[in-house]
Amino acid sequence: MSTSERKQRLDRPLVRRLHEIFGERLFTEAADCWAYGYDNSRQQALPQAVCLAHSHEQVAALVRLCAQEGIPLIPRGKGTGTTGAVVPALGGIVLSLEHMRDTLEIDPDNRLAIVSPGVTNQELQDAAARHGFFWPPDPTSSAVCTVGGNLAYNSAGPRAVKYGTPRENTLALRVVTGSGDTLHTGTSTTKGVVGYDLTRLLIGSEGTLGIITRATLKLTPQAAARRTLQASYRSIEAAASAVSALMAQPLTPCALEFMDGQAIAMVRDYSDLGLPAEAQALLMIEVDGSEASIDADAERVREVAGNDGCLGVELARDHAEVERLWRTRKALSPALRNVAPKKINEDVVVPVSRLPELISGLQALSARHSIPIVNFGHAGNGNIHVNLLLDPDDPVQSVAAEQCLSDVFSLVLGLDGTLSGEHGIGRVKKAFLERELSPVALQLMHAIKRQFDPCNILNPGVGFPDSGA
Repeated sequence: MSTSERKQRLDRPLVRRLHEIFGERLFTEAADCWAYGYDNSRQQALPQAVCLAHSHEQVAALVRLCAQEGIPLIPRGKGTGTTGAVVPALGGIVLSLEHMRDTLEIDPDNRLAIVSPGVTNQELQDAAARHGFFWPPDPTSSAVCTVGGNLAYNSAGPRAVKYGTPRENTLALRVVTGSGDTLHTGTSTTKGVVGYDLTRLLIGSEGTLGIITRATLKLTPQAAARRTLQASYRSIEAAASAVSALMAQPLTPCALEFMDGQAIAMVRDYSDLGLPAEAQALLMIEVDGSEASIDADAERVREVAGNDGCLGVELARDHAEVERLWRTRKALSPALRNVAPKKINEDVVVPVSRLPELISGLQALSARHSIPIVNFGHAGNGNIHVNLLLDPDDPVQSVAAEQCLSDVFSLVLGLDGTLSGEHGIGRVKKAFLERELSPVALQLMHAIKRQFDPCNILNPGVGFPDSGA
């Protein structure tokens, strides 16, 4: 065992107290703990211990113990986040909530679900679908990511353009605060204005204010019909203009996804796209609604998407064609991982009307810094995933990418945008937070953090600049 690993060990009396709470679901050996020390970022650190919670009472007892001892506590689900928010960089105990799965109740009469944090997004969707409903948030990792993680990051996905994010689709929470107190927020009704909206405050707080142990979620009825279209364009600017036009007309797509020419070229090596060779941008568009109106709605979307730079708009006629059209978008993430496994992935957002300026600006930054940039994402929200492809082991590229990323954020903020749409801040973006938030806003946020977590044990070092809490 290395010296650094020995220093990570907790003292025996504390381990005994942890064992009283978690029994065999407590890990203290480095070989067992390493698997809980990383997420989908490039960061990793060794926890001092890992606790696998199965109940609200265990979570509350652990928080009280950590507050008493001053030990950092890092809650996590499946670790699919990309910002290092669940990496125990300051040491401490990782609390895994993936085994808190005892509750998954669907209440169709009131259009809600009551869910434990370890239930996966896909399991929730499957349960709701049996009653004719769905929960709108649908991140790319929905097959494995947990509802607790979705709420911690306010993770959304393509359907947010029409149906909103977790903040718009969560009614109530049960939470353990940094003092170990149990807090119930929100209501089981879709209306309610008693007190401050602590539910929305906690969603997206990345485990820094409290640990969610149960959620009451608002369900949406499934649409009777859906149509899928794929539009290709001669230029990125033409596609960005089409997005603005689509969002300016009354019919809101339930998905509006964007891929630039770099992304298309990358996927061509892994998938038979069936796209024109000159295609430099792609839109995936879905509309949903009633059987009576769906075809007219799809035709309207086809007309609006078909601007002067459009090479063609294809409408899927059956399920097999829907799968074929989406194959392009689904092949992108694996292709990116193969080409640049250590890429920088940011999820910036700008007003939809300013997407053309964003895309043009990103092209200019790519050329200026000699860093390939691949852009794709949820265009209907103005939420673009900006991928800087680099070899981080090359010091010249690393310096260029660091400056390029800084310029990307300056570009976004100059377009009245925001630094993150659904990935959160975590550890990787906190140094840039002061560019977007005013000193007054940061001061208030630090005060809120102290109120919820007076001992600063919940995810310390996450979501704030290093000079703060």
